Amino acid sequence: MTEPWVVIAALVIGAFIGGRLLVALLRPVIVRAVRRSPWQWDDLVIGAVATPISILIALQALRGALPWLAIDPRGAALIASTTGVATSVLVMWICFRLVDVVVSVVGSRPWALERPASRSLLSITGRVVKVLVVIFAAIVVLAQLGVSIASLVAGLGIGGLALALAAQKTVENLFGTMSIAVDQPLREGDFVRVGEHLGTIEAIGLRSTRIRTLDRTVVTVPNGQLADQRVESYTARDRMRLACIIRLQYGTRVAQVRRVLDELEAALREHPKIWPDTVVVRFQAFGPSSLDIEVMAWFQTRDWGEFQLIRQDVLLRFMDIVETHTAGFALPTQTLHIIDGDGATRPALADPPDTSASSS
Repeated sequence: MTEPWVVIAALVIGAFIGGRLLVALLRPVIVRAVRRSPWQWDDLVIGAVATPISILIALQALRGALPWLAIDPRGAALIASTTGVATSVLVMWICFRLVDVVVSVVGSRPWALERPASRSLLSITGRVVKVLVVIFAAIVVLAQLGVSIASLVAGLGIGGLALALAAQKTVENLFGTMSIAVDQPLREGDFVRVGEHLGTIEAIGLRSTRIRTLDRTVVTVPNGQLADQRVESYTARDRMRLACIIRLQYGTRVAQVRRVLDELEAALREHPKIWPDTVVVRFQAFGPSSLDIEVMAWFQTRDWGEFQLIRQDVLLRFMDIVETHTAGFALPTQTLHIIDGDGATRPALADPPDTSASSS
């Protein structure tokens, strides 16, 4: 006589093969039907849930065949309980696949492509939904295993204080994740400064955020701390600022200074990337060793590499203008007046700024 477990194993294998064949037969019909629809999400859904649904059909076929099998009641109850738990796991798997499809479809919409913040929010929302699905599936499995949900809830209420104290940091990080998802101070791919760390956001998880620094190291910051820190996003800039002081030598005539001012401003305004609303080229002050000209302008670029090339071209143009109309740039100097014992003053000396002054 054939052992019952051999029959069960054969039924499981046969039910699985039958489920796969049923899905294989129905899939072309469903695909032809959904191709007529103007949406693409239905094609993705079919591809995502085909495997778990075929296994689910096999389990349900096995559950339906149990009454006709010559198995003792304890074995039948064990099989029924096992198939129930497996069914819950498969439903959770299907929900995971559906969440991925929804995130992918919504994230590919034009409005989401134009808003990087929305894509980041979708990613975090998908992870949160998966966590909720796992929690719900765990409750269902416990109920199928005979655990009293009411007693479980009562036990959670009694041990809630201890659990809250033990999971304080975890709950803080989860709330920090939700705060980041709603407020969007940073997104994956942004170049930011967080506290003392400067780098690119690689991933925003449910517990922590990973930052790739300029030294190519990875810094992990808990989201609870990240939500309370000052975040400076360089990616959010719509333009970049050039600010510098040009120092001309004393002895440069007023007419020369005026020509330098005019040509510096003209060079900035002629640049194709300049933001014309704010261009500042002004004689600022009589410095200790130079005539100081303040230069400030914005360039319409978000890329740091492009801004470096723009800054280089502009500064080289400034050098050409100064060398054409003046004797050159001023060097930092100090003038020392040395007085003899009889009160006579010697000719002034020019020394580097780090030379200590002495008198006799």
